[in-house]
Amino acid sequence: MAAGKWIGGFIGWMAGGPLGALAGYLVGSLFDSMLDGVNTPENSGTWGAGSQRQQTYEAYNEAYQQAYRQRMQQGQRNSFLFSLLVLASYIIKADGKAMHSEMELVREMLRQNFGNDAVSQGNEILNRLFDEQKREGWQQFKQTVRQCCGQINQQMDYSQRLQLLDFLVMVAKADGSVSQSEVAALKECAQWMGLRSSEVDSMLHLSGNTLEDAYKVLGVSPDATDEEVKKAYRKLALEHHPDKVAALGEDVRKAAEKKFQEINAAKERIWKARGL
Repeated sequence: MAAGKWIGGFIGWMAGGPLGALAGYLVGSLFDSMLDGVNTPENSGTWGAGSQRQQTYEAYNEAYQQAYRQRMQQGQRNSFLFSLLVLASYIIKADGKAMHSEMELVREMLRQNFGNDAVSQGNEILNRLFDEQKREGWQQFKQTVRQCCGQINQQMDYSQRLQLLDFLVMVAKADGSVSQSEVAALKECAQWMGLRSSEVDSMLHLSGNTLEDAYKVLGVSPDATDEEVKKAYRKLALEHHPDKVAALGEDVRKAAEKKFQEINAAKERIWKARGL
């Protein structure tokens, strides 16, 4: 799959603002082939064929609306993954080095979402992002990422931003440890995207299996009342429900489902300890 195939869909949803500008700079000549990538024989002109002119107006309108919804959904999905690449480049280099394990995790995310052909293109864009970091300097690139996060905040709903942050935490944890500089970068991204910085602490403990981890996942103190704990869980369950990110694709929904199961596992440990 060519880069234009999936980044091209990004143009229709986040074309303006810093993300669109950054995409244009990074992809460069690849934009020349984007329309060919998006408007393939399989997905272009599908509602203008001669056979459809014979359909009733209602059927025509339904087909048009369905095609529109599909393209909007694909645009959201592509924008989500492009945003992931931009922010992942910031997290990966937060400690001053790009670890192989972190890079490989991003490649695997691309492979799962877009297939094997997308991996090389995504890897190329990630490397261009690293080059852009060097060209701008870290502080200027940080401002670029901050502006991109502001656009993400405007374009994605809260649950989608939470899922994006969860993927970033997974990237940071890929090498088996998370440095303080990576934690700081994760919290910066969270705050710039309009999320609570405490979400980072919660996600960093999702895979833990102790009671202490469980309380940190729910974001409450062990001294909290039963009602406070229940309220915290209900809030998490609502924000992280997999159905909230279903528009981004089944694979993203499955990742959210795994996260939701880990939240429930933390809740069960606390419930058991408290006899609830």
